[in-house]
Amino acid sequence: MQAHSLNAPGSAAATAARPVYHFKPYNVGRWIIWTLYALVLLVSPLIFTSGLSMTMLSQMGIAIIACLAYNMLLGQGGMLSFGHAVYSGLGSFLTIHTLNMISAGTLAGFPVSLLPLVGGLSGLFFAVLLGWVTTKKAGTPFAMITLGIGELVWSMSLMFPEFFGGEGGITGNRVTGAQPFGITFGPQVQLYYLIAIYTFICTAAMYAFTRTPLGRMLNAVRDNPERVEFIGYNTQVVRYLAFCASGFFAGIAGGLGALNFEIVTAEVVGAARSGAYLLFVFLGGATFFFGPIIGAILMVVAFVLLSEMTAAWLLYLGLIFLFMVMYAPGGIASLIMMNLRVAAFGKLRRLWTSYLALGGTGAVAITGAAAMIEMIYHMQLNVALGPELKFMGATLNAHSFDSWFGSVFVLATGVALFEVARRSFVQQWNQIQEEIELEIRRREAL
Repeated sequence: MQAHSLNAPGSAAATAARPVYHFKPYNVGRWIIWTLYALVLLVSPLIFTSGLSMTMLSQMGIAIIACLAYNMLLGQGGMLSFGHAVYSGLGSFLTIHTLNMISAGTLAGFPVSLLPLVGGLSGLFFAVLLGWVTTKKAGTPFAMITLGIGELVWSMSLMFPEFFGGEGGITGNRVTGAQPFGITFGPQVQLYYLIAIYTFICTAAMYAFTRTPLGRMLNAVRDNPERVEFIGYNTQVVRYLAFCASGFFAGIAGGLGALNFEIVTAEVVGAARSGAYLLFVFLGGATFFFGPIIGAILMVVAFVLLSEMTAAWLLYLGLIFLFMVMYAPGGIASLIMMNLRVAAFGKLRRLWTSYLALGGTGAVAITGAAAMIEMIYHMQLNVALGPELKFMGATLNAHSFDSWFGSVFVLATGVALFEVARRSFVQQWNQIQEEIELEIRRREAL
């Protein structure tokens, strides 16, 4: 009877033996966001059908993977790298060599659709090889080591033309090998959907990495490495594992780039490519997961569209970076999140007039500054074409006092009006933030 009573229904032992179920609701918002992300990747080529649009969409997908991989170091681990193009670039070179082996019949049965994984494994291999030395130190020493390794690999690209192809690079033909279901990857739309699949999977995998214990520990190493060491973790091992994971995804981006352009040159391992990753990840917002996605889109727009519109596009890019560092160091993503917070409390509509004033006056100031920049560049680069140039539908004369006076006047007027609008906006913004803080305290008191 005693034994029976211990196992009787309702006894403590029986209660302890029963499985305990914890209700964990689904994050509906997250499911909606990921579904929308997949839909955007799916329908974009159906909306933007031109050849230029298809090319830009393909490059955006590649850039998203590369920038998210770079942000695993910068945003999540606090590791400023000046040489991350080494891993995407070497992934590109090994992918293009593998593609040529498929074309030559050496790897005739290897599917072209898996070549980005070759790039990923290549990036992982070199990250494993070089990462332990690179992650010995953090902070400024880490940045200098990555810069040195980047310059070393770039110089090697000119020393070993058998592998890197010299100044002409290595070319390939992605229309080769097996063609299941008639998919040749010849048409750009077919390659775009391959890139879109890899982009979605890699984005999901890198987001999942942020939710793992390693990803959380990487954040701790970024914020307080001394305390992480104190509780028994090796900070170098954490940085090294994250570095290897970042190298793998960077290599996938490089492999997709090799398939997209069908040519790989020494430029893909150069400092300019690494600098582009840093610049646009920062502009997008390194402290938020979706920030590098914004930065990747801006990178393609700048490299493809802005570079065609003006010869001074690098100057404009530098000025944008300067002002973002001064006024929005959290990047575009931080601006979005701050306004979403205001919208969540139903106060965003009060700021629309201020935003219109800031946008209008800022556009006036930018127009005046851009007119002067274009005239300076025209005098330096296009002297043989005469002093006149077209700017936003108007004709400017780089040798005319009227054109310079008008540009300076528009710039000064825009700056003055922008400053008035900015001060009014700051007062309104601070008032709204105080109201939000009071509302938060009121809710906590309930």
